[in-house]
Amino acid sequence: MKVKIQKWGHSLAIRIPSSYAKDAGIIDGTVADIKVLNETIIVKPMKKEYKLDDLILGIKRSNLHTETDTGASTGNESW
Repeated sequence: MKVKIQKWGHSLAIRIPSSYAKDAGIIDGTVADIKVLNETIIVKPMKKEYKLDDLILGIKRSNLHTETDTGASTGNESW
């Protein structure tokens, strides 16, 4: 598909057709990594980064799980 590159402030921009965005899992506000490789521009959506402190804040009594029995020791484990 051909798209037109247009000026946006001091930068250049292209519009990503909605079908391409959908196929790539891109929505408004998606953060992407952009690089140039052999004169080709590669735009890759980045996966959401989680911070440990935020994850810990999400721990509630309602979403805690119980212990899991993994069976008898098979090596030099000592419990």
